[in-house]
Amino acid sequence: MFNKVRLLRDLKNDQWVRPFLHYYKKTLWLALTLGVLTFVCGAGLMFDSGYLISKAATHPDNILLIYVPIVLTRAFGIGRPALRYVERLVSHNWVLRMTSAFRKKLYDSLEGDAVFFNSKYQLGDILGLLSEDVSHIQNLYLRTVFPMIVSWSLYVIIVVGIGFLSPLMGLWVLITFGLMIFAIPLWSVIINGARQAVEKKTKNDLYTDLTDNVMGITDWVLAERGQEYVNLHNQHEEQLMKVQHRMHRFEFFRNFVLQMLFILIVVSLLLWAGTYFGGQYGGPANWIAAFVLAAFPLVDAFAGLPDAAQETNIYADSLERLNNLPKPQATPETAVALNGPFTVKVEDVHYTYPQTTREVLSGIDLTITPGQKLAILGRSGSGKSTLAALLRGDRTPTKGQITLNGVATATLGDQVADYVGVINQSPHLFNTTVANNVRIGNENASDEQVWDVLERVGLAEMIKKLPQGLETQVDEAGLRFSGGERHRLSLARILLKDAPIILLDEPTVGLDPVTEQEVLDTFMTQLQGKTLIWITHHLQGVAKMDQVVFIEDGHLAMQGTPAELEVSSARYRHLLAADRGEE
Repeated sequence: MFNKVRLLRDLKNDQWVRPFLHYYKKTLWLALTLGVLTFVCGAGLMFDSGYLISKAATHPDNILLIYVPIVLTRAFGIGRPALRYVERLVSHNWVLRMTSAFRKKLYDSLEGDAVFFNSKYQLGDILGLLSEDVSHIQNLYLRTVFPMIVSWSLYVIIVVGIGFLSPLMGLWVLITFGLMIFAIPLWSVIINGARQAVEKKTKNDLYTDLTDNVMGITDWVLAERGQEYVNLHNQHEEQLMKVQHRMHRFEFFRNFVLQMLFILIVVSLLLWAGTYFGGQYGGPANWIAAFVLAAFPLVDAFAGLPDAAQETNIYADSLERLNNLPKPQATPETAVALNGPFTVKVEDVHYTYPQTTREVLSGIDLTITPGQKLAILGRSGSGKSTLAALLRGDRTPTKGQITLNGVATATLGDQVADYVGVINQSPHLFNTTVANNVRIGNENASDEQVWDVLERVGLAEMIKKLPQGLETQVDEAGLRFSGGERHRLSLARILLKDAPIILLDEPTVGLDPVTEQEVLDTFMTQLQGKTLIWITHHLQGVAKMDQVVFIEDGHLAMQGTPAELEVSSARYRHLLAADRGEE
């Protein structure tokens, strides 16, 4: 009950879903009207058929007495499926249009915050947010709001119609159908509401444990705690099954009560029709069949309401979570025109993650000149990846600024991709063709241009040997290709984009030493003349760089050319020897 009240409160103060109700209100009202007319036609078909069958079984005084019901039966018979089909098209079109705009707003909101996911959310929470909440909002309308409004409309029509014929029977229908439409759904929410909240929490815990622990399954195995992980999973799964069993048992009993109430309604209509229409309207049999049969399609409209009402517990959580998301960031209205050559300046940059107090970066100063090759080194957690995110404008410094030809990178938005290309540790390939994956760098590139960049990264010969060449489908996440090949395809995108500055964020992590060296050689050869910023944790290939900086605890601990540091810094020589395996 509390969650249902919370849902009404959240809908009242909602800034995510309610705006779309106004945008598409004409389609919404059309869908609801068609929904009501569908059940009216269904009830009319059964009513007319019942009367027609009974009337045709007797000797009619005039053929016109059954001709009109025959015509109405055909009209209702055609109207019911036709209206149902149109109602489905209109309602689903409305919901899909709404959720399409809704998803865009959701992703725009998350885009500005995406780089903080690892620090603010667990993986299971992120997946749950993106995969469940939008679906919940969609189901809120298709399974709950639409059926409830249609049912309430039919309820008013039935009570008014029968009450017009017989006020006493109208009162009885008001009570019995009211129990079916209001009391039983409310009972379902109260009894199963708490259980559903426990079920949702247990599912989320199970989902979070599964996703996070599978990602770290190697750690469980190496720590010889594999059985502990299995036991933890089984424990959560057993809790979930117990809650679901209780819910299913209640639902079975609730449905039994609902069916008994339906039988009571049918018997009431049977007795009332026989009494009321007994001797004055052509015999009771005609009207008994008509009214009793008309009840069946109407009850179908009411039977799903308890389940629909019960699901409001889920929708309340989704609405609350979505409304707590940040508002979408406004994108720049006009593009900033920057002309090369391009210089990157990092001036007294400090950075602290939201909701934390520890500075990740403290007073970083760098000037990266056009065509320079800069290596940024540091152990894990030193702040080098944070600096990479600041350089490409994904984050805004807490203090200081990072500029590209005098313009803050954080203000460039999506336009930064025209100037800074990124190859990270896990380049993502989409489940489409090789050509489409490469053309992400330039959607208008010709096949000749695609083959040219594939040749430059050393993949052209291999791609040509595939049966479908450029049209070969890449498996989900690029699993069709090896790690080195995925990095080369990522480089092909960058070459096709022809961005002047390339940021390599530990691109060879996870590759074997031979493949790593081959990939590095390809990078250095094909990126000649471009500004190269290489984030790395070890020194293989660093000798080819123009400048090396070492970040430690958020500060620049060392800076200079590889040759200068090898002469002047004992620590650099130690790190170099350790990386070569000489110590």
